[in-house]
Amino acid sequence: MTTIKTNLTKELLVKLEKHLQDFSYGDSPKELYEPITYIMSLGGKRIRPLLTLLAYSLYKKDYENALTPAMAVEVFHNFTLMHDDIMDEAPLRRGQTTVHEKWDTNTAILSGDVMLVKAYEILAEVPADKLGDCLSLFNKTAREVCEGQQRDMNFESLDEVTEAEYLEMIRQKTAVLLGFALQFGAILAGASKKDSQYLYDFGVNIGIGFQLKDDLLDVYADQDKFGKQVGGDIIANKKTFLLIKAKELANGEDKKQLEDWLSKTNFDKEEKVKEVRALYDKLGIKDIAENKMTAYFDLGFAQLNDLNISNKEMLTALKVLTQNLIDREQ
Repeated sequence: MTTIKTNLTKELLVKLEKHLQDFSYGDSPKELYEPITYIMSLGGKRIRPLLTLLAYSLYKKDYENALTPAMAVEVFHNFTLMHDDIMDEAPLRRGQTTVHEKWDTNTAILSGDVMLVKAYEILAEVPADKLGDCLSLFNKTAREVCEGQQRDMNFESLDEVTEAEYLEMIRQKTAVLLGFALQFGAILAGASKKDSQYLYDFGVNIGIGFQLKDDLLDVYADQDKFGKQVGGDIIANKKTFLLIKAKELANGEDKKQLEDWLSKTNFDKEEKVKEVRALYDKLGIKDIAENKMTAYFDLGFAQLNDLNISNKEMLTALKVLTQNLIDREQ
């Protein structure tokens, strides 16, 4: 049964990918539009537009009508990635050269700006009776994503970040766009306000859970499967959920040792990862993070149970997609 549902999701993904690659983002000047075509061609899981299509398909069978609107979510997402890469001075995106490295920073900024405009242009094509709600929700989401990014940047200069502050940051930076993607699809399909809200809340909760999963994988993943250096967050003193809880719970010698590693500017990377991870293990941080992550996933799935739908097949497809992301090892 799971295989059938996975195939349904694959069908949607194939149609979505073709739609994305066939779309013209603009031609002239080519220096402005080539970077957009480039970043959109780098692939990725396409989770956000796929969630829009799945949410739409819970209520209607003609998901082809939602392909173009779903693109707005993916174009906006990639706009944020292009600008994030500039701020992070990242050399690679999905294993390929980032736009600001392949062209230059000014081009990446301007091309990113056009991507945001394109997202609005695509969004403006939704039916008139739904346009107001969709634009209002999209504006709120876009604003929160920027607020979350700024909070994350602020954290770099703060000595202390609380658990509540961190969870609010990842809710805004990551989770609200997943929530919007689902709510957007539901609105397009004519779902009730109650159902569209349940789907939004589901998306936000699983989005927070996914980020907590990423925090865990960065420290505890199998290096052969992870695809990047395990312990990168530890090396960079990134204020993840794990570090925040460790600083909160460490006392005595453990606290001294942790603060010592956080203050060092010259160190052996492997040694730091090993020692800080050992401290996490001693403090039970992995279990705490897993329990927090699981609580958000459980809350999200509980909200799906409240939906008033008859298409159980697509609901199962949505659950299987989510579970596959939860079970990922990279």
